[in-house]
Amino acid sequence: MTEGRGSNAGTCLINLKNWSDRKQSVKEIMEELEEKSRNLGAIVEFFEPPAVPGFGSSGGFSLRLLDKNSETDYHDFDKVNKQFIADMGKRKELTGLFTFFAANYPQYELEIDNKAAMQKGVSIGRAMENLNILIGSTYEQGFIRFGRFFKVYVQSAPEFRRLPSDILNLFVKNEEGEMVPYSSFMTLKKTQGPNEVTRFNMYNSAAIRGLPASGFTTAQAIQAIREVASKTLPKGYDIAWEGLSYDEAQSGNESIYIFIIVVAFVYLVLAAQYESFLLPLAVIFSLPVGIFGSFFLLKLMGLDNDIYAQIGIIMLIGLLGKNAVLIVEFAVQKHRHGATIFEAAIEGARVRFRPILMTSFAFIVGLIPLVIATGAGAIGNKTIGGSALGGMLIGTLMGVIIIPGLYYIFANMAEGRQLLKDEIDRPFSEEFEHKKTKEENDSNV
Repeated sequence: MTEGRGSNAGTCLINLKNWSDRKQSVKEIMEELEEKSRNLGAIVEFFEPPAVPGFGSSGGFSLRLLDKNSETDYHDFDKVNKQFIADMGKRKELTGLFTFFAANYPQYELEIDNKAAMQKGVSIGRAMENLNILIGSTYEQGFIRFGRFFKVYVQSAPEFRRLPSDILNLFVKNEEGEMVPYSSFMTLKKTQGPNEVTRFNMYNSAAIRGLPASGFTTAQAIQAIREVASKTLPKGYDIAWEGLSYDEAQSGNESIYIFIIVVAFVYLVLAAQYESFLLPLAVIFSLPVGIFGSFFLLKLMGLDNDIYAQIGIIMLIGLLGKNAVLIVEFAVQKHRHGATIFEAAIEGARVRFRPILMTSFAFIVGLIPLVIATGAGAIGNKTIGGSALGGMLIGTLMGVIIIPGLYYIFANMAEGRQLLKDEIDRPFSEEFEHKKTKEENDSNV
């Protein structure tokens, strides 16, 4: 955080003890420190490291408020920035909002009388260059002595630059080589302004940091910020994302499209297998129960719907789809062998009940170590484990009841319908074998 430094601000890194020496998580430690530093007389904010090293300076979200006006008044910019943060603070999705930008840092402004400088024969550019050397120093050259390299810097002695008013007692040469005091063409004025001027995409900017509130994801926080910006920011002001928030804002809701592609792929495979566009819906409509169980357990555990949870849900779709396929496939075969749709549904659920429970509960038991994980990476392990366990548990228990009913509904709708006219409702291999057997019987006769 480059802006977290100055005469009245600072940034420090806190190293935590090893996981074996502490019981608290990072968030619990942050909450404890926030409570202890509440009445220190200063604003103290705590941030986690970025999720991906090198992407940003802290966890959560990071953005910039941009001033796109042709003329910049830093005091007006500061008011807009503070009001924007106050408006964002009203949203339940956001917490820990903080900015380093402020336009009330005590400063001295040098006012130059150009006419007086010209009368004295002083070049303003040379005067500023000379003042920069006297106050800020400049590197001239180096020399080697005693086997070591020494650097030479030029600067006025400390006693001549101890106070701000000492600037007026310094001298600069004019065009005729005479020494002219700065006080003859320069005055010192007390004022306030920004400690550091930063630009982002060539615009004056203010960095804003924050965290998603408990129970909300960074995607929801980003959407909330966009809504606040579109409704409250005055004309000429805009926001821009940086760090990991930039990539997240650019990607948008790609996970939704991934889920749609996964479900569509499963549907098309099942449509080809069952040779029906309706029977696969018995499998597809059984999946929301498991997804509900996944989100329900994540909510109970206080975990976020992050990338780990979404990986667990994608895996869950395949596993729950497998259970549904086992029941529907067996029911389809029983129906083809003469059983009614109702009898086939009941028989499919009865025959596949034990194998489904055995495989599903074996998978659930294997997820328990992830759900109760501790130490480094515990949050990720708990999230992917809780997402898969909750969905598998509820999806299995409810699925053995719901899937036969869904098959009964869609099988009745598909009864008597064919994808193609005069379609043969048997696998091609069986039809080929049937014709071959018939030809052999005819030749024997």
